[in-house]
Amino acid sequence: MADYQTLQGADLGAFFRARDAVALGIHPRRLGGLVSEGYIEKYGRGLYRFRDSEAKALELESYVMLSTAVPNAIICLASALSIHEIGTQSPSQVWFAIDRKARMPRNLPIQSRIVRFSGAMLTYGVEDRMAQGVSFRITSPARTIVDCFRYRRTCGLDIALEALYDVIRGRDISVDEIERAAEVCRVRTVIAPYIDAFGWIDSLG
Repeated sequence: MADYQTLQGADLGAFFRARDAVALGIHPRRLGGLVSEGYIEKYGRGLYRFRDSEAKALELESYVMLSTAVPNAIICLASALSIHEIGTQSPSQVWFAIDRKARMPRNLPIQSRIVRFSGAMLTYGVEDRMAQGVSFRITSPARTIVDCFRYRRTCGLDIALEALYDVIRGRDISVDEIERAAEVCRVRTVIAPYIDAFGWIDSLG
């Protein structure tokens, strides 16, 4: 019970890693005991969750788990579209990005797809969010749309087009924001014709 109270008092959030427990002086074998006693649950290798944690944002649980396992991960592409409620995407895998030079993570707790970012793409249009007491990083709406065009061969051009048309029609994101992100990510020449076409179509409606 004392070990459990130590974990709770450390403000770790809903999910935590075995290394977080070790840093608090709790032996890894003791975590197995806390699982058996019903205080915590194990999610994959080295990842745990408090059983009594309140699901403040249950739909974000997969992203929280992923971000706990890979602290530098950036939720992106179809997963970011889903969080931002752009288009109709409901991916069965979590899409996330890591630094081009980073080591490939292993033994992830959920099904996922990984892309590589470098340079300005690691910071421009990347937002910090919080769910279940855990901080995670995600591309902004404008940046997400631009990434979908940049990685159109990976995630599908149809997804990129649907997302772009959705925000132009809804006017939730300014065209200027999208064009600035496209400039940074070096895909302005790719996305510009679609912006012009969708803008014209929308003006007819």
